[in-house]
Order: sequence, then structure tokens, then C-alpha cells
Amino acid sequence: MWADIMREFSDSPSQYRVVRFLLENGFGVNEEGRIVCNGIEIPATHIGKAIDADRRVVDATARRILANPSLKRIFTHMRASPDVSQVAETLGLSVITLLPKDAHQKGIVGAAVKILVDHDLTIRQIFVTDPYFAEEPKLVVIVEEKVPPSVYEELRALPQAKQLII
Repeated sequence: MWADIMREFSDSPSQYRVVRFLLENGFGVNEEGRIVCNGIEIPATHIGKAIDADRRVVDATARRILANPSLKRIFTHMRASPDVSQVAETLGLSVITLLPKDAHQKGIVGAAVKILVDHDLTIRQIFVTDPYFAEEPKLVVIVEEKVPPSVYEELRALPQAKQLII
């Protein structure tokens, strides 16, 4: 699906950057053609400034999204969710980041979750970056408890794991 969305904008590098930014951040488009985050409008000038594009490109991208029924269904229902990894330490949570050898390989999330569940760790959040949008895709898991060193060793030993960041 993501490849289809990006292919739709392959004829316009500037609109491609806008739509990629929207997807990376969970931003949507409302029926009036405004960029929104969970229903809150974000001025096109702010989006443009964030990606070094003119606000007219942002507006044109939003209109193009609304003109395409498939894209409209996706972007009018897009929602952003909080990423607690940045505040996990403050909340007393542990963050485990796994960089995969091949993010397109199946079973990475399942293998990591199995190890955590086998050690009776409580998972608070899982965040996976999409390999189509991230230069370095990753799996981020936030757990409630302090993670024993043996868990890190098991995660690092997964055949899918390239690197583990703790």
C-alpha cells in the first residue's frame, strides 16, 4: 500500500516529500484540504518550513490526496499515536531498540515479543518504523520492568537482529 501511495507522487518530488512527511508523522488531511494531526489543523506554512517546501506545494498535495478516492480514505482517517520512548526513563520504563538485518523479513516482532513474554516482562508499547520510510528501520519496545541482561543477550542472538540498542 505504501509503495502505491509513493508511486502516485513519483512525478512530483516536492509533493512526494510532503506525502512522505505526512505518513512518517501520522498526519492526515481533513475534508477541507487542511493538514491535521488527530483533528487539529497544522498550517501548511509550518509543514512547508519543516520540509523546506513552499506552502503551495503542501496545499496542492492535500488537494491531490482528496481527489484520489483511495488516498482520501487513508488520509482522512490517519491518526498519530504517542511515542513514549523519549520519556520512558522519566516514567521508569525500559526501552529496547532492535535494528534488523532485513526489515522486510517476517517474524522479527514475534521473535522479540516471545523472548520478552517468556521472561514475564510487561510490554507497554511497541513501535516499528516502516522500512519504506525509514533509512534505518527499527523495532522499539518499551517494557515496565528493568530488563535482565539475559534478555538482551537473547534478543541480540536473534538471527534477524543486526544491532541492539539499550
